[in-house]
Amino acid sequence: MSRFSFAFFPSLGLRTACLGVIALLLLSGCQNGPAPASSLSETSSTTASPTLSGPASPASAGPSTAAGYKPADAKGKAQNVPVPVMPELAKENSKAGLEAFIRYWYAVGNYANATGDITVLSALSTPECRACTFFQKATTDSYKNGRWMVGGAVLTPNIDIAWDPQERRHLSTVQVVQDAIHYYNSDGTEGRPADPATNDAFAVVAIFQPSWQIVDTGVIR
Repeated sequence: MSRFSFAFFPSLGLRTACLGVIALLLLSGCQNGPAPASSLSETSSTTASPTLSGPASPASAGPSTAAGYKPADAKGKAQNVPVPVMPELAKENSKAGLEAFIRYWYAVGNYANATGDITVLSALSTPECRACTFFQKATTDSYKNGRWMVGGAVLTPNIDIAWDPQERRHLSTVQVVQDAIHYYNSDGTEGRPADPATNDAFAVVAIFQPSWQIVDTGVIR
């Protein structure tokens, strides 16, 4: 399963009650149920968005319309998918820097979903992030033996960061809106059942050492 939909792991060491309060900040964006990521725009744009190594630099973390880019469909894999480029702001140890990094991380996740390439994604999390490891393995599995995925684009309309300059780890709550995913076998037949579109509140914990890395993540239940 190659979508950002993991159980919330207890290794975060955070009280569920606190997460419930923080999640209220995202309710206005989640109450109406799933909406296709392709139909939404980034509404929290105080930080730089990821740029891409192609001609286009979309404001969202979704796929680019760069020249030559062809999204995956039932007939075959995506082609010429541009690689997101980390914004300079995402390299800063600051609240704004963390928000920019989180958006970049999800943009790289979109690239991994579209290509099966987790080279960049795997460097953005610590070994202790079990959810990250699970996502990376699920993504590569979905591209083994000629298989591929269609859809699954993620947008992050709202990010709220509990910033404490005295702490090394910082908790963020992120509204994650993801398109439905369809799975295809190498012969073009549909594989496992499709995953529906989702609209969830996620907890994301990151640490700066000496650059940002994801420590843990999961759906806030």
